[in-house]
Amino acid sequence: MEAACKGAKSAGGTTIGILPGDSRHAANPHVDIPIVTSLGYARNVIVVKSAQAVIAVGGSYGTLSEIAYALQNDIPVIGLNTWSLSQNEQPDSSIIPVRHAEEAVDKAIAAAKSRQEKA
Repeated sequence: MEAACKGAKSAGGTTIGILPGDSRHAANPHVDIPIVTSLGYARNVIVVKSAQAVIAVGGSYGTLSEIAYALQNDIPVIGLNTWSLSQNEQPDSSIIPVRHAEEAVDKAIAAAKSRQEKA
């Protein structure tokens, strides 16, 4: 999260941090607007439902839950060195794989625009 915020700030963006805990001071130094939830991992639903596309980078089970919430809600998921899925022993291609951060951003923007056009 910190790397994403740092990159957004360096490009002139405004950053929002949806925090799992109950202190705004837990936000990384690149967050402009901290949103304190006190929800732990349940805050992942807020993160996903606020997105037009999700970029999953690496990650543990929290990232996996965000991927699942996104896919359940037809929100495109771009994957950079993250989880791969299968169902009934068959590969699931729901996550759009990429190899570089720039490619992830380009694919996420394109997927979000495509999703908006369909709405």
